[in-house]
Amino acid sequence: MLKIITQPNPILRKKSQAVKDILAQKIQELIPRMAETMINHDGVGLAAPQIGKNIRLITVNHKDRVLAIINPKITKKSFLKEWGEEGCLSVPDKFGEVKRSKSIIIEYFDEKNNQKILKAPGLLARVIQHEIDHLDGILFIDKARKLRDINTLNA
Repeated sequence: MLKIITQPNPILRKKSQAVKDILAQKIQELIPRMAETMINHDGVGLAAPQIGKNIRLITVNHKDRVLAIINPKITKKSFLKEWGEEGCLSVPDKFGEVKRSKSIIIEYFDEKNNQKILKAPGLLARVIQHEIDHLDGILFIDKARKLRDINTLNA
């Protein structure tokens, strides 16, 4: 399993580079390891910067399978936005509300180097936007309101 990097590690604040060779062995080996790490930490998404790799790769747990989303670009965002609760494996024990588009359309490459278009509504849209923020060096705490620490809630 991979080690998850936590705030304030400077790697989390760097803009990630595009994956140049999706079919390279190191990328093909990294994707299932990221998926395993995400699932074992009860995450719904994981971005490569969270495991110390500044490349544009995310994994998302969706409908009992893991999507590998490589070099994603949001091509359309819904006008409608909504506040929703978020947390992050790289910002342990913190939760807050973040305003995000209710639906998005992304273009990306899958692990077989196929170009894809995905229309993502609801929670899937929120997760993908959160993970793409990681690729741009942005953490949810930068956008959150009502930020709270779960360790102090019961005190």
